[in-house]
Amino acid sequence: MECVLANRNDPRFLLADAHPMFTEVLRVYLGETFRIIGVVSDGRALVAEAMRLRPDVIILGIRLPLLNGLDAARRIKVQAPNIKFVFLTMNEDPNLAAAAALELGPIGFVLKRSAGQELLKAIDHVLHRKPYITPRLRAGNWVSTKTRARQSSKEMTARQKDIVQLHAEGRPLKEIAGVLGISEKTVEFHKHKIQISFDLRSNADIVLFALKQGLISISPQ
Repeated sequence: MECVLANRNDPRFLLADAHPMFTEVLRVYLGETFRIIGVVSDGRALVAEAMRLRPDVIILGIRLPLLNGLDAARRIKVQAPNIKFVFLTMNEDPNLAAAAALELGPIGFVLKRSAGQELLKAIDHVLHRKPYITPRLRAGNWVSTKTRARQSSKEMTARQKDIVQLHAEGRPLKEIAGVLGISEKTVEFHKHKIQISFDLRSNADIVLFALKQGLISISPQ
C-alpha cells in the first residue's frame, strides 16, 4: 500500500544510528523524499546536533552508544519540545514503545526488519502529530506495559543511567569521566552508590542490570 506523506513545508530530518552502513542506506532512501540535514552515530552527538540544527524530525535507534536513544530523546525534548521522533529498532519489547510514548508524546516506533513503507507511514503520522506504533507490537502488550514503563523510568537518575550504560559498554574510568565532564573520583562515587542501591556486586552485575534496564543490547541493530 502506498503511503501518502503530509506536506509540512520541507521538514528537516536528523538521523542517528550506531551502524554507519545502515544509516547510509537510510539516508539515501529517505533523501529521495525528505531533506536530511545531519547524521550521527551516538546519543551524545545526537543531543548536540539536535540542539545545533533543530530538525523537525529525528529518526533514531534505541541502542546508541554513550547515551541510549530513549534518554537522548528525553533530553532533547526538554530543550526542544517541538522536535518529533521516529524510533527504528530490532527490539520487539512493547515496554520500550510505551516508555517512549509516555514521555515524548506522539512518536513513531518501527522495527528495522519491517522498515520501508511502514517507516514512511510512521513519519507521516508524527508530522500530523499522531503516534504510530508498528502493528507487530500487540495492542494488549502496549496497554499492559504503560504502568511498568513509567515505574522503570524512575528507578535511576539521569546521571546514574549514564554511569551504568558507559560502564556496561566497557569504557574505562578515564573515558567515562571525560564523556560526562566530571572527575574520575566522582565516577567512582556514583558507581559505588549505584552498586549499593541496586545490590550490584561486580562489573558483570552492572552489565546484566544495564541489559534489564534496556540501556544496552546484546545483539547489534
